[in-house]
Amino acid sequence: MTFVAAATNTNVFLRRRQTTTTTKRRHFFTNTTMMMTTTRTTARRHLSRRNSFKGWWFPSCGCFSSPAITSSCTNTSSCTTSSSALNSTPVVPAAKPIPSVSSFFSASSTIRENENRKTGGGFCGGGGKRFFFTQTSFTSFTSSVVTRSSSSSSAATSGDVADAIAKQGDLIKALKASGKTNQDEDVKAAVAVLKELKAKADPSAGEAKKNKEENSSDKKKKNDGGGKGGKEAEAQVTPRSEDFSKWYLDVIRECELADYGPARGTMVIRPYGFAMWETTQTILNEQFGMRGVENCYFPQLIPYSFITKEASHVEGFAPELAVVTQGGGKTLEEPLVVRPTSETIVNHMLSQWIQSYRDLPIKLNQWCNVHRWEMRTRPFIRTLEFLWQEGHTAHATAEEANAMAMEMIKVYSEFAEKTLAMPVIVGKKSSIESFAGAKATFTMEAMMGDKKALQAGTSHDLGDNFAKAFETTFLDTDGKARNVYQSSWGVSTRMMGGVIMTHGDDKGLTLPPKLAPVQVIVTPIWQKNKDKESVMASCDAITKILKEAGIRVKIDADDTKSPGWKFNFWEMKGVPIRIEIGPRDVEKNACVVARRDVPGKEGKEFGVSAEKASLVEKINVILDEIQDAMLEKARKFRDENIVDCATMADLEKTIEDGKWARCAWEGSDEEEKEIKEKTGATIRCFPFEQPSSVGNCIQTGKPAKEVCIFAKSY
Repeated sequence: MTFVAAATNTNVFLRRRQTTTTTKRRHFFTNTTMMMTTTRTTARRHLSRRNSFKGWWFPSCGCFSSPAITSSCTNTSSCTTSSSALNSTPVVPAAKPIPSVSSFFSASSTIRENENRKTGGGFCGGGGKRFFFTQTSFTSFTSSVVTRSSSSSSAATSGDVADAIAKQGDLIKALKASGKTNQDEDVKAAVAVLKELKAKADPSAGEAKKNKEENSSDKKKKNDGGGKGGKEAEAQVTPRSEDFSKWYLDVIRECELADYGPARGTMVIRPYGFAMWETTQTILNEQFGMRGVENCYFPQLIPYSFITKEASHVEGFAPELAVVTQGGGKTLEEPLVVRPTSETIVNHMLSQWIQSYRDLPIKLNQWCNVHRWEMRTRPFIRTLEFLWQEGHTAHATAEEANAMAMEMIKVYSEFAEKTLAMPVIVGKKSSIESFAGAKATFTMEAMMGDKKALQAGTSHDLGDNFAKAFETTFLDTDGKARNVYQSSWGVSTRMMGGVIMTHGDDKGLTLPPKLAPVQVIVTPIWQKNKDKESVMASCDAITKILKEAGIRVKIDADDTKSPGWKFNFWEMKGVPIRIEIGPRDVEKNACVVARRDVPGKEGKEFGVSAEKASLVEKINVILDEIQDAMLEKARKFRDENIVDCATMADLEKTIEDGKWARCAWEGSDEEEKEIKEKTGATIRCFPFEQPSSVGNCIQTGKPAKEVCIFAKSY
């Protein structure tokens, strides 16, 4: 093994600069120069060792070592250098000139941090942390080392950048000492300049720091207000355009909507997320009541024999069933199914309740939980246990049952668009995609931000299939026993997931006002203690005014957090409107109103009157504007990503591009399955709204009666 030494007699110099807390020393070496930053203690250690080992070593094997520090080379696979050789007097072989930085780096390796001061490999740096080189690609490290070329101008440039970094750091400290925070614009600007300077001096440092923070499991979330959220919380949300799936999970976590349960595939819905579900319950209960539907409750445990009575039903649900076989320490005589849906047990009870046509119609609904043993889960979208409502009706005729099923999918679609601002396409499912045991299934399909389809709600015309299985009959007006005809319909907490994926952005949630648990957040702003009382009094007054007007409003009176932190936190939570009140606003009996859906100054309105009638009208108008704007934005996005396809090649290209394919279809179930296997897309529905001209089926080439939509889905 051959070593090349850059010794003290080859133009090594030391440069010293005193800062407020540390002394930084930089060592520059001829043609292979490295900047080293250390604390006072470590710097002294290096100075004392400078005369003893006479320089830094660059072994020909690719290792980077200081013979005074390490006793062996890290390149154990090829390096045979002994400890004695490392500690011997360095010699510059005649046949081995001092290597260039580029040639050395190409043969060397990436940097890794070792907190435990393990032996082996060379180090640089201080403060108790050592950086070791391992035998891998060294490309990323070349930018992290400050090198000096043969010209003196390069060294001067490095020194200038270092001085600029130090001065910029002092500027930021001075700004914060004056009472500024990380949320203030002048501090943000100064920090941005500092980052640019550091990137220029050491482009790899920022990425290395980022990776270190991401990989630290015990890293604490910090901010200028001392709490969770703000810019720090925003940084925890992966950009939506970068990784949609991770962004979705980040939003749920950071916005405190839900958390993972201890059992695989389960979730805990937190208060903020559950408030959205409660709003859903309130609005839909009103719609149900208008149609004569009454709320009730059926048992969660269902005898297994009930499931098997309807052949297609058991076939469809068998893979998803959770079955109880023991209870009280004993094996049950009959296994019990944990409710996947309630058609079977409802029919069992209806067969006992219904005697004649006078008992019809029956319209029932229950809000409950159901269990389906899903293999791939995602919070809100697909979990082993989820919340939903399921309606069940019984009628004397098939026409009445079908009309009820159609009526309820209309209720759902209006709720989705008017309350959730989530545009949907309503239509009929193909036979393959229909509910197990249904005569026909109607659905509403929504396009998410990643262009996948979400089945947001369904309604089923059950015909008399379950009535036959359970002998649910009634005596008609002619005295003959006839089967009842039924419908069932439901929506679940997956709609909450749909809202997130439809409207969210890189900052987090964007909630439609009609669904938002908090429609308005009031944020007090003051710098001097003497202003606190008047500002808080004004905030309290405005909050009271809005509450009395039926607006869901909250005041953030936590004075341990800065206004900037609060702005970012509540933006992340998706609150539609933010009201800001400072001393000047108090003097004018006014406030500042900011919209969540319009970022920056464009979404702010200054000098809004705090007078009761005027303020209430203003806020209600803005809430309606936000609601309408969100729906229109989502509808435009959907329509732009639906492509009319005339051939199978068109369909395959559209699906490959991640869009929805609309095409004429008369194909068979088997041909539909073939497309699913080939593209991953399914028929989402045959829309109720059909074009005037349908065209030929893309599969058979024959004239088709209707168009359908193919898309990948959740």
